[in-house]
Amino acid sequence: MKYDNVAVPIGAVWSSPFVRWQGALADVSSIDLAEAVTDRALAGRSIELDIIDELVLGITIPQQGSFFAPPTLAARLGMQGVTGPMVSQACATGVAALHAAATSVQCAGNGVKLVVTTDRTSNGPNLVYPSTRATGGSPTIENVVQDNFARDPWACTSMLDAAEIVAAEQGVERTELDDIAALRYEQYQRALADDRAFQREYLVDVVVGGGKKSVTVSEDDGIRPIDRDRIAKLPTAGVGAVHTGATQTHPADGTAGAIVTTTQRARELSGSGVIEILATGFARVAASHMPEAPVPAAMAALADAGLGLDQVDAVTTHNPFAVNDVLFARQTGWNLSRMNAYGCSLIWGHPQAPTGIRAIAELVTELTRRGGGTGLFTGCAAGDTAGALVIRVRD
Repeated sequence: MKYDNVAVPIGAVWSSPFVRWQGALADVSSIDLAEAVTDRALAGRSIELDIIDELVLGITIPQQGSFFAPPTLAARLGMQGVTGPMVSQACATGVAALHAAATSVQCAGNGVKLVVTTDRTSNGPNLVYPSTRATGGSPTIENVVQDNFARDPWACTSMLDAAEIVAAEQGVERTELDDIAALRYEQYQRALADDRAFQREYLVDVVVGGGKKSVTVSEDDGIRPIDRDRIAKLPTAGVGAVHTGATQTHPADGTAGAIVTTTQRARELSGSGVIEILATGFARVAASHMPEAPVPAAMAALADAGLGLDQVDAVTTHNPFAVNDVLFARQTGWNLSRMNAYGCSLIWGHPQAPTGIRAIAELVTELTRRGGGTGLFTGCAAGDTAGALVIRVRD
């Protein structure tokens, strides 16, 4: 979808650090996490609550009380009169939430929308579904996180299966994947330079709870060091497979958000530049071919924006498997070393809903440091789908 009057104020897109599952945030509700980080983010950017007229919440993993999540979160942030939709599109939830907010602004020509995305893959719920006709009335039990990671109920394959199917069809070698993992880890190190100067432009510390139960997280936790020689010795994910533990992402916990409004209001709120949202795009490919979806999603977003890839200055991706970036480079001609210049989900992990917005925050930071420009984010999602976003950072 094309937008012509939608923007984010410079600085008004943020993320918490991400924590590997079963880490420091394993027992923190993602709703509580969203409240704590969003509150700090808004205060740190001097955004007054009374200008916000809608909250768009992206979440994919149920938490206790999340049936009421948008109005509950809004009220806990001090906005008792605000509500809005709850959006869930697996790993593309970040783009979907921004799409919902941007569409609302575009259609009305006004408004200030708060987008919050949050998920906790740790300690995912076990849902009990009544099954009165089963033997003895035994219920069906689903572990929301692990069962859905392991099997697409329509394609009947796992997401890892999809990555391996595509790698085999496209003749992708393990050495290519190992090279990408080492490159992405090296790029992530750039974000840590000068006492994490790059990350400090968009990361918001986590401070939740109080007293002995207080949890504070100021930087990514659980990052796996990647040494090219060492990962070459890792076992693959299965017989005949090419991915290893180093060339696929890890589940994580985190939250991210943004303010979406008109271009003029964004300029007023930032006092300087804006991040124009030019277009969003979504795509679905053949069953069990998820890693192929980011390219058509990206092309759809670029087409709606009236741009070609040659007019893009920077690209970030959600790449749960290294094969995703191989395909993007092969099919578009974009140089692998120009993607994800400061890291990506392959390295810092994947809490699902907030993953895309964190990658977009990094894209914005990269472009801002360059003095502006056009950026593309694209990333796959469960169900062989993908979401993409085209932005322009300008004065």
